[in-house]
Amino acid sequence: MLAPFRVRGFRFQWAGDLAMSWAVEMEVLILGWYVLIESGSVSLLAVFGALHYMGSLISPIFGVAGDRIGYAKLFWMTRAFYASLASILLVLSWQALLSPMAVLAIAFLAGMVRPSDMVMRYAVIAMILPSQQLMGGLGIARITSDSARIAGALAGASTVAAFGMTWAYVAIVSLYCLSFILTRQILPTASSQQSPATTHSAKQLGAAISDLGTAFRYVWDKPVLLGAMWLAFLVNLLAFPFFLGLLPYVAKHQYGLGQEGLSTLAASFALGGLIGSVALGSNKLPIGAARAMLLAALLWFLIDCIFAFNRELLLGIALLTLAGLSSSLCLTPLAAVMLRGTEIAYRGRVMGMRMLAIWGLPIGLLLAGPLIERWGFEAIAFIYSAIGLALTLAMCLYWREDLWSSQALSNRPA
Repeated sequence: MLAPFRVRGFRFQWAGDLAMSWAVEMEVLILGWYVLIESGSVSLLAVFGALHYMGSLISPIFGVAGDRIGYAKLFWMTRAFYASLASILLVLSWQALLSPMAVLAIAFLAGMVRPSDMVMRYAVIAMILPSQQLMGGLGIARITSDSARIAGALAGASTVAAFGMTWAYVAIVSLYCLSFILTRQILPTASSQQSPATTHSAKQLGAAISDLGTAFRYVWDKPVLLGAMWLAFLVNLLAFPFFLGLLPYVAKHQYGLGQEGLSTLAASFALGGLIGSVALGSNKLPIGAARAMLLAALLWFLIDCIFAFNRELLLGIALLTLAGLSSSLCLTPLAAVMLRGTEIAYRGRVMGMRMLAIWGLPIGLLLAGPLIERWGFEAIAFIYSAIGLALTLAMCLYWREDLWSSQALSNRPA
């Protein structure tokens, strides 16, 4: 499980990702609660959540840029951007000028880049580590994210309660800066392993657009990649909205909790993800990566159907933990399926295409907000989950030869 840490670049990336993930989780929880309390609107909360993922539309452009200028260089540039935006919020809070509209504006700017951070994270891991360590490396990356999500959720609420938002943002800015410094250290290693696509220089915009078109065709012509893309879109559209965007609403209106209670719910979901990541970190998946992602998605939607009607806090915590476990067992194998099924020269562009699937999350959030205000949380959460369950079953049938069969390449050991 610890084999990836023998690689110098991976050690620095892991530490940088830890600081980055901690800062993000603190920030999202603090600002989400702030928007809900100050505005009192679930629709505005949904808009706030959706804005964090608007950049998924331009993620393929980041993938093309990573193939051309180097993944690691683009990686640390995004970290510097986050630190700059957090510094603006720090100043606004310090001067008592913070408002929901200012938070939404910063969320929009961060959201133009944040989905592409995951593109670079996975692409750099794929470049740094040998193929046989890829699942383990991705599992460790998920462990980093999930453990930081637990710590960030708990630290965010406690820091605001004890010291106020300004000092909480001092900690957040410091973590972003630390992430930037650590990420800079992986540049020599990652840039020395550039893909064949970086050996020629194409400075014209037309060449970049051509690369993007090539990536679309590449994914479309490979059933394994296309199926994984559709599953990623499906869980973002129908499963994630209730855990990544609307959890403050669930905490306040379903369970009657405050900000510290919200942190407990967020940490529960992250704990489940951490358990799944630890299991995947062993680099052993006896049922195959593609089959694992489909089974985990089915379990995830089934749990969501129950979660929709639950109002008991302890059961809610248990369901959130199971949902987090299912999400980890779905998305980490999904990333491995896509990376293994992609030639090195196209990895940046294909993972950029993968992040287009995140566009399902803002769509799901923007639809859910007004629908919940009209028909209530229980009805909309159940409808989302039931549709997701039915469509995942349909995917298992449609791509059974490429994704479900035990003989499929996507289910064979690395």
